[in-house]
Amino acid sequence: MPFKVAARGVVPPFIVMDVMRDAAALEAAGRSIVHLEVGQPSTGMPKKAAARVAELLAGTDPLGYTVAAGIPALSARISRYYADEYAVNIPADRIFGTIGSSAAFVLAFLTAFEAGDRVALASPGYPAYRHILKSLGITPELIAVDAGSRYQLTVDHLKKLPKLPHGVILASPANPTGSIMPADAFKELARFCDRNGIRLISDEIYHGITYGPKVTVAASVSGSAIVVNSFSKYFSMTGWRMGWLVIPEDLKRPMECLAQNLFISAPTVAQYGALFALDCKDELEVNVARYARNRDVLLEHLPELGFGKFAPADGAFYIYADISNMSDDSMDFCRRLLHEAGVAITPGIDFDPFHGRRFVRFSFAGSTADMQEACARLKTWRTGK
Repeated sequence: MPFKVAARGVVPPFIVMDVMRDAAALEAAGRSIVHLEVGQPSTGMPKKAAARVAELLAGTDPLGYTVAAGIPALSARISRYYADEYAVNIPADRIFGTIGSSAAFVLAFLTAFEAGDRVALASPGYPAYRHILKSLGITPELIAVDAGSRYQLTVDHLKKLPKLPHGVILASPANPTGSIMPADAFKELARFCDRNGIRLISDEIYHGITYGPKVTVAASVSGSAIVVNSFSKYFSMTGWRMGWLVIPEDLKRPMECLAQNLFISAPTVAQYGALFALDCKDELEVNVARYARNRDVLLEHLPELGFGKFAPADGAFYIYADISNMSDDSMDFCRRLLHEAGVAITPGIDFDPFHGRRFVRFSFAGSTADMQEACARLKTWRTGK
């Protein structure tokens, strides 16, 4: 008799990871691959922070469990970070350390929603939102967005739904588009959610990586919103798996109890690494300046290579490009580009089940030399010259 396999595990793959796998296989066979598929900084933890971690590991601290929310020093330092960077007062006891933003989303969804609840989110958007929701028995309600709303959800989108959702997920800057929600639109949506008992979850993991437009901290405009952030992107610490939540008062104890049982706490050494990284702004701003140069390279060269229509790349390190003039099958397009030109990018179908077949995402988180080489290879691939 066959064993039961739980339906909650039957979710689509995260396609960018499949692209990484295929690119790695080609590299193992001796091919040169330029990686523009993954949203991962090519730099590591700030050097000053790494040196302090080395000192910590050489000491006598056993680095055992911490309380579920993390070491108090980290919560206090994140609170000061909000005050310094955004002039926003967030008490340290509302800041909760997590095992990356991935665990933060699991905790946020479990504490805010019941199985069967509906959560609205933009499409295109980060695919793990809907996959995690589905695995928890929560219904993701995808709303197609486009250039008319800068690829962001609006109050008008929600008003057009047959029934208002129990929750809304926003991302600003967003993945895959890089778009930032204007402050007025953000405040309008946050107030609409508050008035209608809709739990707002704001993904702010790309805060710090912007190219002009200002971002809004959801906690500054809504006392009921949940903020998700991470040390993976701006702080360049992907493998350390360290993130945090800003949680409203009514969810503090439920969040603590769930985290105690599901995770105990985030890794202690990662918490200290994060604490040290918060004092490395000079190094981190050098990374952001490189992303800006990389963005300039792509914005200059991609239009002449046939990629002429983009989402507004206000922040993060992505360009989301329309390829409908070249293909209506982004999976096949990316596969051919990888195998024929040695350039790895991500098909839009990973982010948008509605229109993703005619979009691709370029990540410019790597080196400027990689961006230039990718453009050169694209030119040869497209023109034969």
